[in-house]
Amino acid sequence: MHHAPYGKKSEKLNGDDRQLAFEDLEVALAEVEEKKSEQAPSSDKPKRKKVAKRNRGNLPEGLPRIEQAIEPDSLECPCGCGVMHRIGEDRNERLDIVPAQLRVMVTVRPKYACRTCTDGVTQAPTPPWLIEGGLPTGGAIAHVLVSKYADHLPLYRQSQILARSGIDIHRSTLVDWVGVAAFHLRPIVDRLAEHLKTSTKLFMDETKAPVLDPGRGRTKTGYLWALARDDRAWGGDDPPGVVYFYAPGRHGAHAETFLAGFNGILQIDG
Repeated sequence: MHHAPYGKKSEKLNGDDRQLAFEDLEVALAEVEEKKSEQAPSSDKPKRKKVAKRNRGNLPEGLPRIEQAIEPDSLECPCGCGVMHRIGEDRNERLDIVPAQLRVMVTVRPKYACRTCTDGVTQAPTPPWLIEGGLPTGGAIAHVLVSKYADHLPLYRQSQILARSGIDIHRSTLVDWVGVAAFHLRPIVDRLAEHLKTSTKLFMDETKAPVLDPGRGRTKTGYLWALARDDRAWGGDDPPGVVYFYAPGRHGAHAETFLAGFNGILQIDG
């Protein structure tokens, strides 16, 4: 661990790698502490286990509360004078997590016809779907996109996760969903970029990204360019925003393309 912050640059761990290493150590320590607690004689065990205080009292008020009342086996007073009266209660809040629930949305369109004439059948039209006649709802596609781009969960792993719930959806099908969503989201991204370019000041930076290179059996280096605005720390009224562009390199010509229409001050990291 001493080597991580002070070793040669090529041997240093990045922030995520360090977090993973420290997590493994902390998990091992927590396991040892639990083992010691379980093996201690009953008389030596504390009445209440030590609870980490870093997250105590940090459950948002907006979360739904599912109350579970635990009553004594009997409310009869041991002295035989009748039923005891409730004088108070203790309440404890714990975080519960329900795994993602898969469900089937069934669209029913009843058909109506007159019994005395033959003027035809009346039926409501099918509501618009992102993929006409397709399997996913808009919520399902949004979940796939967030898992892929925000949680860095590749599509083949998402396919495996769905398979554990009995849903057989091949990676290629998920690819099609993402492609359709990307097409329909493109106008929103373009409009956001136009809106950001009306600002008086923007920040731009690029970072490397491995890109599959079909035919060569390896990846090549691409670049994600971020165009961002966030003046909240300086009292700015404009809401923060960021748009990402892809380019195969970091040449200035790419920046000129992405900045077309912008006439303000551009901040860069040198």
